Parts: sequence; C-alpha cells; structure tokens
Amino acid sequence: MERKQRKLDHIEFALKTGQQHQTGLEDISFIHQSLPGISLNNVNLTAEVGELELSSPIFINAMTGGGGPETEKLNGDLAIAARETGIAMAVGSQMAAIKDPSQQASFKVVRKENPDGVLIGNLGGEATVEQAKRASEMIGADALQIHINVIQELTMPEGDRDFAGTLSRIEKINKTIGIPVIVKEVGFGMSMETVRQLHSVGVSIIDVGGFGGTNFAKIENERRAKILGYFNEWGIPTAASIVEAVNVSPQLSVIGSGGIQSPLEITKSLALGAKGVGLAGHFLKLYKELGLEHLIKEIHYIHEDLKVIMTALGCGNIPELRKSKLVIKGNTYHWLSQRGIDCSAYAK
Repeated sequence: MERKQRKLDHIEFALKTGQQHQTGLEDISFIHQSLPGISLNNVNLTAEVGELELSSPIFINAMTGGGGPETEKLNGDLAIAARETGIAMAVGSQMAAIKDPSQQASFKVVRKENPDGVLIGNLGGEATVEQAKRASEMIGADALQIHINVIQELTMPEGDRDFAGTLSRIEKINKTIGIPVIVKEVGFGMSMETVRQLHSVGVSIIDVGGFGGTNFAKIENERRAKILGYFNEWGIPTAASIVEAVNVSPQLSVIGSGGIQSPLEITKSLALGAKGVGLAGHFLKLYKELGLEHLIKEIHYIHEDLKVIMTALGCGNIPELRKSKLVIKGNTYHWLSQRGIDCSAYAK
C-alpha cells in the first residue's frame, strides 16, 4: 500500500479503535494533604526534560504527517494549538517526506505556524544519521524522536521484519545529530532492560509510550487479512513502564505517554517520576470531533486543573510533584513487585 494512504488509514483506525483505558494509572492514589501550605497563584508548571526547557510539562505527542493535504492541515492546526498554549509539539514519522519530497509540506507547516515554539522531529529506528539530519532540518527541530515500534511493524502487513542494528543506529544519531534525542515507544511500553540498553549508549530522554492508549496492533490488524490477535493485548501498561524507566537511573529524563488523558492522570504520571507527559490520541479525538478552538481551550483547562491538583498536594512546581507521596495498588503493584521494585518507597 502507498505510504500516503497508510498514514490516512492510521488516523481513521486510531479514531475507530479509540483509547484502551488500561494504563494502570487507576492503580495510583495520592495521599491527601490537609495542610498543603501553598497558594495556587504560586504554582509553577515549567519543566525540564533533558536539555529542553519547557513552559509546561505536557506536549502534543507524535501523530502524523506524510498523508498529503489532510495531514498538512492537521499538523498546521496542532502547531497553532501548541503556539497558542505555549506547549511543545512532536510530528509523526518524517520518513515519508524523506522518501517523497512532495510530502515535506505536511511537516514544514508546523514551523511555519509556530516559528518560535519547541518542535520535535520524528523518525523510526531504521533511520540513518543523514536521514536524521534531514528530518531535523526540515522543521528546524529542537529535538528528535526516534520511535521504536516492533509490534506495530510485525503486525503491519507491509511492515519491517528486520530489527538488527537498531541500538547501534540510535547511538550514532545520538552522538552526531547535535540536538537532544528522545527514544520513544509507540504504545507497548518500555522495560527497565530496554531503558538500560538505551542509557548505556548515551540516550538520556526516554518516552515510554506505554500500553493502554491508542493500540497500533489493533490498528494494523484492521488492515490485515489474517489477524494477529495475540498482539492486541501485548505490552507494558503506562504506569508500570514509567516506574520501570525511572528506576534505571536518576540521570534519565522519562516522558510518560500512552493513553494519558486527564489532568489527574498527567499529575499521577509526573508523581511517578516522569519529567514530561505526551498526549496524542486524546488531542486528536477532541480536534476531530470539536475543532481547533475547543482543543486550545482544553489545553488551557488542563493547565488550570494541573495547578489546582498540585495545590491540593502542596507541590509548587514539577520537581516537588515528582517527590509527592502516593500509594500503588492493584495490578500495577503486583507487576512492579514481581519486577523487584519496592512500591512502598513511593508512599514514604
């Protein structure tokens, strides 16, 4: 199938299959603080993710591009939303535009609409250093995501089947690209073993892309004659994946993503140790159903609610929130305990 049509199919099936709502964040409870001791007016949402200094811990995560005028319009409007709310934005995989220059407009539009914003490029783990440089230059990227999506590729009828050398390619890009590199999963989560491998070759920013949101196995199965149903429930839930990644090294900046939608879920992700939170499916659904203006309002509402929740917890900034006390229960507790992580440390 032509790459352009595949990009459009992904949007259609992402909306059709929806969010899984199986992130594990429902297993996280904050310990109530009756004497928070701070004023809402003094709560600060600025965040540092690796070398990136952001006005907000949330950002628009990678969605699309390379699908002609429709994805150009979508990316342009998402860039406007990012501009109007002061948040960062990542584009979808730019390989389509590298292989077909006529698709570059669907990516370049983000810098046109948001000339001063923080923009993040995107390529897959098959990319070369030269392709990474071209993708970064295409949008004047402040950082570059390298997405890893083995399960999606194996389920995709025309997907890759050879994943040899991915870690080596990531290492080369990270050492030579000249901007921060973010390695991102696409909905199946990252284990502590994977994160250790990435950290060992110099990667310092990890986007866990946990299970529980948009399910790319289900999306690709919509496009298959022979269904690979065993991949539909495959992956590490977002909450568990954040904790696994955070426990690898304090030098890592972990981004929580994968089915995160509400301000409370964002706050829980940050309290588990994430330094930033990416949202994609939730924003896409709002935009498609209610339009750009409603999306902009929703992002403003999220910022307001984050400050309210942080005030209730007595946390005046994101570093303080990452030290707040919480209880982990249910399946997430059992998962992490079996993985050798002391959940009680989060409550003490």
